[in-house]
Amino acid sequence: MIDDHSNKSLSDVWSLRGRRAVVTGGAKGIGAATARRLAEAGADVIIGDIDASGAARTALEIAGSTGRNVIACELDISDTDSIIATADACVDRLGGLDIWVNNAGIYPTTGPAIDASDAFIDRLLEVNVRGSYACAREAARRMKAGGVIVNLASTTGFRAAPGISAYVVSKHAVVGLTKTLALEFGPMNIRVVGVAPGPIDTPGVQDQLAPLKAAGLDVGARMSQTLLGRAGQADDIARVILFLASDMAAWITGEVVVADAGSLAG
Repeated sequence: MIDDHSNKSLSDVWSLRGRRAVVTGGAKGIGAATARRLAEAGADVIIGDIDASGAARTALEIAGSTGRNVIACELDISDTDSIIATADACVDRLGGLDIWVNNAGIYPTTGPAIDASDAFIDRLLEVNVRGSYACAREAARRMKAGGVIVNLASTTGFRAAPGISAYVVSKHAVVGLTKTLALEFGPMNIRVVGVAPGPIDTPGVQDQLAPLKAAGLDVGARMSQTLLGRAGQADDIARVILFLASDMAAWITGEVVVADAGSLAG
């Protein structure tokens, strides 16, 4: 009989005790917040990031505050060998792989499509699309008893936005990837789900918006213009990811959850 989890207590279906997770781009922002929430729920976590020193600092902090086994790995998701090394490290050092969060990605650079170079388009798609694809593939190969793959999409995966055409294309692709892999991996007892954040106040977004701030735009006020009257924070998204990774969401696959304080409703 397939376990539908209805015989478990609420605390058990929220718990990630015994799970092993990888969070890409986990040194800061949404990735770091996600790694912390997964560890707080009982998972052991590998934080993969191209910023190896940043990943190490974050891993040390989360391990100290949660008591979980949190390990840093240098990870470049545009390099398949690096992805394989991180996935193997999870299996070898934590004993298996149950949760993979595809958080790493490149933020959009504003500018008209007519001026976009092939090199820029190739790099953005290489990281945001091929990187997520390869990570999901390598994760699934190691999820022998099933698992969960969470892809970070964006509200731009559901609508157009001028000036960031390549980013919009990449996030539409992530939405499609999530749905397609859910079909393929379902028989392997692997759920594939996505989260589509609206604007979130993270260090990466602040860096991206620095030219606009220098030009006089009140970025904080603009980001706070949501239906809930505040800017989104990294932990707002981390909590959604925690839900999707847990057995609370055991009947959800092939879906992308929008977490945007209602920006798509307007």
